[in-house]
Amino acid sequence: MSQSIKVEIAGKEVLELPVLQGELGNDVVDIRAFTKASGMFTFDPGFVSTASCESKITFIDGDKGYLYYRGYPIEQLAEKGDYLETCYLLIYGELPTAEQKKQFVDTVMHHTMVHEQLTWFFRGFRRDAHPMAMMVGVVGALSAFYQDSLEIADPEHRKVAIYRLISKIPTIAAMCYRYSNGLPFNYPKNDLSYTANFMHMMFATPCEAYTPNPVLVRALDRIFILHADHEQNASTSTVRLAGSSGANPFACIAAGIASLWGPSHGGANEAVLNMLDEIGDVSRVAEFMEGVKAKKYRLMGFGHRVYKNMDPRAAIMKQTCDEVLRELGLENDPKFKLAMELEKIALNDPYFIEKKLYPNVDFYSGIVLSALGIPVSMFTVVFALARTVGWISHWHEMISDPGQKIGRPRQLYTGAPRRDYVPLEQR
Repeated sequence: MSQSIKVEIAGKEVLELPVLQGELGNDVVDIRAFTKASGMFTFDPGFVSTASCESKITFIDGDKGYLYYRGYPIEQLAEKGDYLETCYLLIYGELPTAEQKKQFVDTVMHHTMVHEQLTWFFRGFRRDAHPMAMMVGVVGALSAFYQDSLEIADPEHRKVAIYRLISKIPTIAAMCYRYSNGLPFNYPKNDLSYTANFMHMMFATPCEAYTPNPVLVRALDRIFILHADHEQNASTSTVRLAGSSGANPFACIAAGIASLWGPSHGGANEAVLNMLDEIGDVSRVAEFMEGVKAKKYRLMGFGHRVYKNMDPRAAIMKQTCDEVLRELGLENDPKFKLAMELEKIALNDPYFIEKKLYPNVDFYSGIVLSALGIPVSMFTVVFALARTVGWISHWHEMISDPGQKIGRPRQLYTGAPRRDYVPLEQR
């Protein structure tokens, strides 16, 4: 049964607006006819009450703690699947058959090398440049090297660009790390899995053989799955907005990386490690938590803007965190003991329970990444690597929609009214 709402201004009915129903979640009011009929815009800073698009990719219910990729609960995908299977699902809408998965994995893994001239870009960066600064620049430059996949109206060009981005982003991410540390670049190894290959490119040296630890590979693969998409967040919206202008996919992903770099978005797990460093010792945890209650300190990695209960990704990440610390024998490491004491207090103290300040995915993923030997400066780069498939899936969905329009938000202008130019000598 179709629904609608009637809009009245000064007691006079202006128009009737249809209410659109999704498969899950809130209904939305279709306001596309509102401005023409009323002469007014709606006002929604941050677009927190506005559905900017129609999408079939990811669903979040923050009150109930649900996160679904194409209808599949994140818990099932992280427990039973792997990252490239999740990539296929996000791009194509269905889980692959055995043959489809094999073909997809083979294609991705045989396109992991980047153009050799691209490596020269790194020589122009300072050694102390932030890895995310390098990521933005090098990913944006991909369009200068792969000019045969820039016709976004061509489905085959889009497919090639999608595969290239998923394949090459880990290589570029590892190169950012290696360059920052004065280490030689490692070429990809096609006989390794996607995640094991990334760890090889990060940590292998020419001096000796490197064998990725399967427990650690699985942990990092889960991090990739849990961060692969998160609906219409700031970076995904940035990718869509850039893509709506017809910009090539490499430029759009570079725009998403730039947005993710913001400390209010992708820097949350980095903030967790910085907080642990500031606390310094497990003996100061109780004092710190009392300071949080008094609003003296900020508690990073707890609570979530979207999830009003437990972050559905956090339980998986906690299990993964325990597995990694146990595998590496780090249960008694001072920093990780400190983190576990924070977790214990937050889960048992009535203050944090009442305010629903539960540990979120960033709390545990920061600990895991640190345990894996990934420096804090690389945390957001790893996030960007994982999120690339979500960004490119949303970009592809938007470009494939014949009704898509260039993004053009409106504004409430509060500046000076019209005024005339005054010659310099009269001012």
